[in-house]
Amino acid sequence: QVQLVESGGGLVQAGGSLRLSCAASGLPFSNRAMGWFRQAPGKEREFVAAISWGGGRTEYADSVKGRFTISRDNAKNTVYLSMNNLKPEDTAVYYCAAHRTFPTPVTSQYWGQGTQVTVSS
Repeated sequence: QVQLVESGGGLVQAGGSLRLSCAASGLPFSNRAMGWFRQAPGKEREFVAAISWGGGRTEYADSVKGRFTISRDNAKNTVYLSMNNLKPEDTAVYYCAAHRTFPTPVTSQYWGQGTQVTVSS
């Protein structure tokens, strides 16, 4: 059974930082691209960042470039999202996703349950 479990969300002031983690089990993690998506209330789920299976390629949404960094540790079956200079518009539920291809699409095969990130102004 595949499980993706996110953690690290919370409440932070604008300009602050958070680091999200996503621990994966039940799938060949080192052979899967991983990604982060987010969904704000009343909005569609949107792509945030993705990383290839070896970590050599990354991709970011324009809205987070220069502020967010995606990374992975294949020995720990974990992918991370480091978020700096957070803005109120970053407030959303953040989801981890796994897929065979890079970058991970909005139709990715596996999803976590999400973790809430709230940025206060």
